[in-house]
Parts: sequence; C-alpha cells; structure tokens
Amino acid sequence: MLHPKKWSTQWGGRELTLEVGKFALQADQSCTVQYGDTTILATVVKSESIRDGIDYFPLMVNYEEKLYAAGKIKGSRFIKREGRPTDESILSGRVIDRALRPLFDERVRNDIQVVLTALSVDQENDATIAAMIAASAVLSLSSLPWDGPIAGARIGRKNGEFILNVTKSELEGEDTSELDLVIAGTPEKIIMVEAGASEVAEDVMYEAIAWGAQQLKPVVELIARAQKELGVEKEAAPTFADDAANIDDNIEEQVRRAVEAFVGSVADTMIFDTPKVARAERTGMVQHIKEAAAAHLTEKGFDEDVHKVGLNNIKLFISKEITKRILEQDQRLDNRGLREVRELLSEVDLLPRVHGSAMFMRGDTQVLSIVTLGAPGDKQMLDGMEDSGEKRYMHHYNDGPYTYGDVFPMRGPSRRAIGHGALAERALMPVLPTEADFPYTIRVMSEVMGSNGSSSMASTCGSTLSLMAAGVPIKKPVAGIAMGLASDLEGTGAWKVLTDLQDVEDGPGGMDFKITGTRDGVTAMQMDTKTKGLVLDILKQAIHQAKDARMTLLDNMAAKIAEARTELSPYAPRIETIMIDPEKIGDIIGPGGKVIKKITEETGAQIDIEQDGRVMITTNDGEAMQKAREWIEMIVKEVEAGEIYDGTVVRIEDFGAFVNILPGKDGLVHVSEIAWERTNNPSDVLKMGQVVKVQVKEIDKMNRVSLSMKSLLPRPENMASGSAPRSFEKRDGGGSGKPPARKGFFKRDK
Repeated sequence: MLHPKKWSTQWGGRELTLEVGKFALQADQSCTVQYGDTTILATVVKSESIRDGIDYFPLMVNYEEKLYAAGKIKGSRFIKREGRPTDESILSGRVIDRALRPLFDERVRNDIQVVLTALSVDQENDATIAAMIAASAVLSLSSLPWDGPIAGARIGRKNGEFILNVTKSELEGEDTSELDLVIAGTPEKIIMVEAGASEVAEDVMYEAIAWGAQQLKPVVELIARAQKELGVEKEAAPTFADDAANIDDNIEEQVRRAVEAFVGSVADTMIFDTPKVARAERTGMVQHIKEAAAAHLTEKGFDEDVHKVGLNNIKLFISKEITKRILEQDQRLDNRGLREVRELLSEVDLLPRVHGSAMFMRGDTQVLSIVTLGAPGDKQMLDGMEDSGEKRYMHHYNDGPYTYGDVFPMRGPSRRAIGHGALAERALMPVLPTEADFPYTIRVMSEVMGSNGSSSMASTCGSTLSLMAAGVPIKKPVAGIAMGLASDLEGTGAWKVLTDLQDVEDGPGGMDFKITGTRDGVTAMQMDTKTKGLVLDILKQAIHQAKDARMTLLDNMAAKIAEARTELSPYAPRIETIMIDPEKIGDIIGPGGKVIKKITEETGAQIDIEQDGRVMITTNDGEAMQKAREWIEMIVKEVEAGEIYDGTVVRIEDFGAFVNILPGKDGLVHVSEIAWERTNNPSDVLKMGQVVKVQVKEIDKMNRVSLSMKSLLPRPENMASGSAPRSFEKRDGGGSGKPPARKGFFKRDK
C-alpha cells in the first residue's frame, strides 16, 4: 500500500510541495513537486549492468509534455496522441540535463534515466523550473551517487526590480520583463545559466545571477530536509572508467596511473612542442599520444586486454595537462593569449538566388547562414503544452558528419542542434523589427561547415550578417562569444577565464559560457560547467571579459556590412499592406473562403488578413500584386453617388437590370435609366454578361444602389430638358415610382 510523505515551504509567495511514496513506485526513486497548480512527476532508474565500450557517462534526461496537463487536445484532425517532442520540451530537457550532469561522476558507465512528466500545468508557474526542482529532489532522495541538492529559478526584471519566478504573463504581456534568466545551483555556486535579455548591461546581468542565487536557499533546504528524514544511503562512486571485466583492482589503478604519468611526461614533446591551431593538428596529437601510451604500457609489461582502462581516459589526461599549463604559465595550446580571439573572417552574398547569405568564420569554426523571407501566413503554428499561437522568426541550426571530419548516420536534428538554434534565435529576437514595420516571416538556417569551439556563437554572428545582407532592418548587429575556464577549484582553488573557448580547453574544471549582445548590452547567455559549481567571481569576470571580445567581433562584422540594406533581394517576395475596416474582413474572405480563394488562384498572390484590418499581399510578381490589390480595394470600396463604373449585367427583370459594379456589390439600372428613349423591356437592350458603363445615382438608407446608363449618354436634341422619366405607375399600376421591395431584391443570387 501507499505510504506517502510530504514536505512544503513558502517560496516566492507560493507554496512549494515535495511528495514521495505516491506514484511510480517501481522506479529507483520517484517524487512529485507542486508549485502553484503546476505538478511534475520525477522518476530515476539506473541500469544494473555497465555499458561496455563507451567513453562517456550515459545520462538521459527526458522532459515529457502532456497536453492533458494544460487541458488541451492536440490540434491535428488525424493525430490526437502526443508524438514527437516539441522543440520547447527538448529545450526544457536540455536545461535540466545541464544542471544535473556536472554533479554526477563522469566515470559512471551505468545507464541513468531521469524522466520528468508534467501532470498539471497552470500556465503561470513555469513547469521547467518545477521539473528542475523535481529532478534535483528525486536524485537527492535516491541511492545514486549525486552531489546535490540544487535548485533552479527563473528571474525577471521590471522597473529596476528583480522578480523571482517571473510568470508567463509577466514575460509576454505588454509591460514585459526585460530579462528572462534561468539559473541552477546553490546560493554559493552556480551550475547552469540560460538567459534572454533586451540589451541588459553586464553589471545588471551579474547582479541578477547573484540575486537569483540567494533565492535558491529555501528550495535547497527543503530537499535537504527530506533527504535527511528519508535517510537513503548513497552508493559509492566508481574510482575510474572501467570497460574491462574481471580485472584486478590493483592492476586497473596501475594502468591508469601509468597512462596519466606518461601523458604528463610528454607534455613538452607531444602536446606543447608546437602551437596546435587547426583541429586536425589537435585530433592528430591525441591519436599519436594514445598510440605512444599503448606502446609504453606494453613496455611496462601490461597485457593488451587491460590497456583500455587507461587509454579510455587519454583525453581526460591531456585536458588536465592543458589546464595545468594555462594555470601555471598562461600558455594555451594554440599559443593565444587568455583574452585573445582567433582569426576572424566575415563575408556576405555568397549564394546567388537566396534572399540573403553570409559566412562567419572564427578559427576552424565556420558557419554559412541563409535567410529566407516569407509571407505572414508562413509563420510556424505552435501547439504545445504551454505554447500556442504563431512564431514569426525561426533560426535553425544544422550540422553534419563533415562538420567534425567524421562519419556517422544522418538523421533528424539532434537535441544539441535544436538547442544551438534556439540560442542563436534568442540572441537576435531583441533587435528584430516589429511585425508592423516588417511583416515578413523570417527563417535563418545556419549550416555549420566546420566546428571547433562555439558554433552556436558563430551562428549568431552569421545570422546577423545574413539578415543585414537580406535587407531585414534589424536595430543593431549582434555578436556572440564563448568564454572558457581553466581551474583547479577542488584543489588549489586557482582559476583563469579564457576568451574564445575551443575543443581541447573544455575539459574537467572548465566551463562553456556563451554570451551574445550588441554594443549596448547582453541579449542572451548560456552557461554549462564541468565543475561542481562556479563561484560568482568567475561569472562576473567572464561576463565583462566577453564584452571586450564582442566588440572585436562586431568591428570585424561591421567592416563587411555595417547596417541592414535598404533594398530586398530581387528574389525575395514583396509585401504590400492595405488597411481596411475590420467589419469588411468577411467580404474579402467570402462564404466558405470562396472570395479569397478566387483571388489567390487567379493572381497567384498570397493574402493574409489580421483582425485589426491589415490585409497583406505577398508575391514576387508585380502585375499579380497590382491585380490582387485592386481586387481587394474594389471589394472594400464604399460606393459614392456620381461615381462611374464599367459593370456587368448579372440579372434582368421586367423593371430593370442588375449590374455588378464591384466584387459583391450590385446596383439596379431602372428601365427608365437605360436610355433616353423609351425602353419597353430591358431584355430588348441588355444581355446577361454584357459590360455596360453606369453612373451611381444614389444610395438609399438600406444601402441599395441606384444606377443610370442614360446619364452618361448625350440627351437627344428633340427631348425637353424637363421631361420626366417613365414611372412604375404607368408600367405596373403602382404609385410609388420605385420597384416593389422584395427579399433579396438588391442581392445577386449566390
């Protein structure tokens, strides 16, 4: 039977509740976390067996969106079950993964899976933050070796004041927060940072992180209290990676120490013998050292079947030597200074037919960014648990095996690719033109041609260049740089921040701190670390040091293109906007969409209509643009007395003929207004489909239009000027002089 236990605390003005023993009791550990009405189920399971032949820690963190949690049913007519994870759920899973992973021992080779399922979402309290706390709790309360607990929070800023756990309405309302910052860690150390900002100053960004860190204390204390009361004993962490079975522990340690000592002995002759600038030089160095270490183990008398115990850690030992050299001598592997950016190259207009293209290259990292402009109707429709509506700007990131000089199967975008694309997208959002000023849907695709250190930041730079080349009027250029760290925080406590991180520098004791912005402030940040957490002083220096590097990047980019072009590519579609009375939107759409469908089919233009009365016409064909515009203008045009039209006869009665003068607008030419001479029957003069020139005589209170043909004809000389036209009294016996009112009289039969 169930034996649930609960712990609660007040946090940010709302109750935070942690409960165990209620759901998913077959997992190694499970719990629920509720914040407001947002409830997350967290489970963790560790495989019993060790995975052979891998040199990485196999952690899986899955964030599961359930539409029922938000009271939604999937919008597709044919598929109602949740399918492929949305980008938003993948990004949430990545954020949580990055907060958890550093507190595991990287030498673990058992599969560990953390699943976070949204059971209830109130659309205000962020489910990602609740899930991060639930993940920390379930690992802390399990027997797995994990150095928690930690907490996470979302920080906003409005009117100079920081906001704890800023709500969705505060982020998306008219008076929005200028900052959307997610942090994870403890009050003393930060493990993960993710942020978007509206050109926020570096000092403010640091203050927000420092302030947010202090707000984590109640959550950490809550989990620690539950951990103490449950009293679950933690497993011992492995001492090193072990892929070989049935090896004596003493032999394992001997092999590992022998390889580590060997790498240290060849630091001057094989690692720092020459500057390693190109990626190929560094990968070649690793391979040569690995081969030499294998030969060294053979000379020492170790059998080949135990070599991999040490050789699987070869990259780890090389990274340690690189970190040691930076801390002791300020020497980087490529001989750069600690604050120096690699060689830069910016180009635009590389592809002839696209709407905009640019290449940005920093060292071996090379990105080609391509802009495509589309109609307003090309927006992405969002149908997620917490996200709905439309998305106007999209940045997509694509890499392939060739990007890394490697061979592997090509499938869909990875979680990493989705995350990198989202970061570059967030970096540019604050400088994009408003939809009113630039109604296009914008997509940027960054093709990563080569990667060696922060391809996401190169994508940010390439996107800025390509948008300006495409004529998208961004407010300011944006650039991004990745900051690294060499440290011995668990030993001497020494650390040094590195500008423009590259592959071999991202090892134990390191960080990858990506910062984007304009000349006036920060627009996005993302920080991961391979430590147990970073003190605030490290982050403060990295944020300010990144600003200097960003200015270098922006100068290089400005030398190629300083601001957005004023003309679009000749291959980009053109958009014309017409403002109409919102009450006439239905006239353009027509019954069942028939009218707007006919316009698009006959002109080839795409028509998009907003509820405020904006009608946007998109096409590459100038003639089609003019035809569609005139068609729409005619539909919404208000008919006025005295105007002259070329109309089409659409119905003939004995008292007159109905003539279509505008789309959906007919008027009556009374039999007495067909000609100056007597007309016995309208059908004697007019035929269906005949085009006639008519003038508007009057529009009555019921909006019925009276037309005249004879007013545009010369009056016969033998007709007196005061002659009255024939009346209905003479023809129909009535005395009104007007046709009898009848239902649908002035409307064409549909």
